[in-house]
Amino acid sequence: MSTIVRSPKKSVLRTTLLVLPAQIIFRVGEAILPLLLAFWFGRSRSTDVYYFAWAVFAFAGSLVFTAFQDSAIIPILAEERIARKDEVPKLTGSLLTYAWLLGSAVAAVVGALALGWFAYRYEGPDFSLAAKMVIPFSLYLVATATRTFFGAILASAHHFMVQPVASGVGMLVNITLLATTHARFGVSLVPVSALAGEIVACLVLAWFAIRVVGLRIELGLSRPPALVRFAKLVSAEVGGSAVTRVNPVVDQLMAGLSLVVGGGTMLRYSGDVASLPTSILQASLLPVLLSHLSDDFAANHLDGVRRTVTRALASVMGLLLAATVLLYAVRTPLLRFIFLRGEMDAAGVDRMIHLLPYHLVGLAPFGALLVLARAHVALKNSSIMLGMGIFNTVSNAVFNVVLLEAIGLEGIALSTSCVQAAVAVVFWFRFESRLRVLRSEATA
Repeated sequence: MSTIVRSPKKSVLRTTLLVLPAQIIFRVGEAILPLLLAFWFGRSRSTDVYYFAWAVFAFAGSLVFTAFQDSAIIPILAEERIARKDEVPKLTGSLLTYAWLLGSAVAAVVGALALGWFAYRYEGPDFSLAAKMVIPFSLYLVATATRTFFGAILASAHHFMVQPVASGVGMLVNITLLATTHARFGVSLVPVSALAGEIVACLVLAWFAIRVVGLRIELGLSRPPALVRFAKLVSAEVGGSAVTRVNPVVDQLMAGLSLVVGGGTMLRYSGDVASLPTSILQASLLPVLLSHLSDDFAANHLDGVRRTVTRALASVMGLLLAATVLLYAVRTPLLRFIFLRGEMDAAGVDRMIHLLPYHLVGLAPFGALLVLARAHVALKNSSIMLGMGIFNTVSNAVFNVVLLEAIGLEGIALSTSCVQAAVAVVFWFRFESRLRVLRSEATA
């Protein structure tokens, strides 16, 4: 019998407020990492090579880590703990075994394809730099799959505090390694330090899950029915996420077509500043929300699901609209204080000040999108994710072409904001439709 110790269940708001301070404290490093990279490396062809390589592997990573990151594993585990508690150790062991095997295979294939693409795109020092990043980025994918597995298991048992602690410790390792050796190794060290931090975060989460929570893992290649159900649901989620992850790659390619030196780097830095409120939201509220919605759905409390989602939407959009106004008001002194240091030049900072408002347009819609995506996952409606991902990517490509021609680099940032608003609207109508279907099935 599984000996997992579950944390007492509290309300979504209360749990989020308890987790939020820990997220803010322990994720400070994640927020300041782009600033440190700007300070240490500025903007150059080397940073553009790094961010393009990052975009390629982030796309590939969507094939691995989204299998557990706020995914169908949460509602599956909620159902299994009610119906088949004794089977949970075998299920978790099979999940981890297949994650390692498939993740390693995907990482190897992606690494080989990336190396070939870099050989086609770059030459000379640029290719040498990109090639050095292939192995650490490939290993990073497997480490990320492991970290998100243990994070999902802990979230499903309502243990939310350890995730920010593990992330904070891992980021501390990452930044310390960069701070002490960046002058010697340059930009090529960035993926290596990220890999080291991810491994440390994995160890912290695994230790807590096994030693403190009492998680039992029976490694093996068995395929219990819950694993098959999870595979069907998560395949659509992974497909949708993989398609959506094309967007950063397309954005970086379009930034290169703008002929602005360091355009991709400035687009990434300004986007990181704009997305800071949603990164805190994703770390604090959304795992809590998904766990509560999954529990309510497993208990067939559909009215509770809708009530929780509408309250979350109202709260999230209100907070993000306030954050939008604040960031817009302080954008000039904020970005100059953050970035006008080290190797970053004044012209680059001024361009980021001009870019930021175009990112901020989509801040509140993106928050709504994130909430509604978790709602669909909790309702086991993951089959829509592939179609939504295609809609997202095609819309982004169209907006990129039109807006880049119209207003230049700023058009790429505005394109992302427009797409986020459109996807959020479609997600809402499909959520209402899903609830109607579930109520009809329950009545029948």
